[in-house]
Amino acid sequence: MVKQSDRAPLLDWEEIPPPDPNQMGPPPPSEPPRKEDPPAEKSSEPTDTAAGPGRSTDKSPATITCSPSGSVTAVVASRDGSRGRPLTHHRGPGRTRPEPVGSDRTVPFPGLSVRDQWEEKDQIVSVFVVTFDTRSGNMVEWCLPHDINLDGVEFKSMASGSHRITSDFIYFRKGCYFGLACFANMPVESELERGARMKSVGILSPSYTLLYRYMHFLENQVRHQLQCPGQYSPLEAFYEDKKAVLPPAGNGLVTACPTWSVTNINRCMHPEMKITHPAGCMSQFIQFFGEQIMVLWKFALLRKRLLIFSPPPVGVVCYRVYCCCSLANVSLPGIGISVPELRPFFYINIADITALETEMSYVACTTEKIFEEKKELYDVYVDNQNVKTHRSHLQPLLRLNAADKEKYRKLSEQRQLLLYSQEVDEDCTSNEEDLFILFFMELNNRIFQALSEVAGSTDPTLTAEHVRAMGLDPQGDRSFLVDLLEVYGIDVTLVIDNLCCP
Repeated sequence: MVKQSDRAPLLDWEEIPPPDPNQMGPPPPSEPPRKEDPPAEKSSEPTDTAAGPGRSTDKSPATITCSPSGSVTAVVASRDGSRGRPLTHHRGPGRTRPEPVGSDRTVPFPGLSVRDQWEEKDQIVSVFVVTFDTRSGNMVEWCLPHDINLDGVEFKSMASGSHRITSDFIYFRKGCYFGLACFANMPVESELERGARMKSVGILSPSYTLLYRYMHFLENQVRHQLQCPGQYSPLEAFYEDKKAVLPPAGNGLVTACPTWSVTNINRCMHPEMKITHPAGCMSQFIQFFGEQIMVLWKFALLRKRLLIFSPPPVGVVCYRVYCCCSLANVSLPGIGISVPELRPFFYINIADITALETEMSYVACTTEKIFEEKKELYDVYVDNQNVKTHRSHLQPLLRLNAADKEKYRKLSEQRQLLLYSQEVDEDCTSNEEDLFILFFMELNNRIFQALSEVAGSTDPTLTAEHVRAMGLDPQGDRSFLVDLLEVYGIDVTLVIDNLCCP
């Protein structure tokens, strides 16, 4: 049964120190895995690295298994097409990157040495305090560094309608940076402040995957600012300790993948794009949307522009943005290079309209109802659990078919098996987030592997049997497949019921 509310509490955040890259590396073959060693955290934000017109000759898709004990294991093809090492996922917030089975150290990208991989470091480029002034509205009260351009941050870090709630947290984008702000609203006996004091304390970073570490700090600091306005010494000390030293990059901004730590595009975490999130993030996503997840999955895979509306609080809705992006993960080499990157914009407001006008693919959320009227800015509009589109050629994708319901049934069965093993067997080797990501990655891999094999064959004709083997409905998913072939530039002929179309 689908939940009708998005207010279910998330579990507490956990601040986890970054791993020491100098101590990382695979253990000797004879050394057994040690359960006491936590998997190393390695995340980065996504970039458009997967890809190609679809004529890959690689015949080794990723596979997923869920053991009776609840362990979730995937085998992902290596770059040369051979069967790669099995990857397993471990339970715990902030630990969603695959770890090779039989290893007590994470090597997220087989074939890349540890020094070639993304190194998580403190990369805070700004810290700021935003306040609501009864005469001037939202305004930046204080920031470090003092000369950084924070235009618009005062509206991104204090969502429209926040005056009706007591606290919230918000993920957002500011140019090439990502931000996290914690908001709080405290009643005061002051006529000047009209009985309420509202502030947000936030940070900016080139990558959103590290922002979670500072959630507790920001929550504490916004309460401190409400109770003791003007005392910035803790924020000053925080910035001096965590500030990033960024190389010059034109106008001072950085690209999605910071150049000082990237010489290989695979270092940025794509297609295993993950934001480090609290446990329960994707579980709530599944429970909230139910079978409608399969509709969102198709739109995400087609790289459509998805806009999610919800009244405040917006923090949980920012997680839905991330979860929607995770639906489109593909780990096969040569798939997706020609398609636009599905970019998470997180929270947006009317100040972002100009930026959205040039975006070909994104997922975002807003608390401003006026966006519903701006139909030129989005392809798919999600209001609560209602998914709709104003584009006529996308209308058929809103209808669930038998194959969609079967895929959701399998996902639900795997979740129940995992939950049972956690409760009865106390098996904590995996969690729902890991299962969710691997489920859709395997689903996408299977589809693109089949399409690539057909496209590379002597007879590039896609039949109903091929479609069923991909887990799709030959009739119900016809329009989805036609769009998929066009978007990804896969040159096959679709033949279903003696009807042909390129």
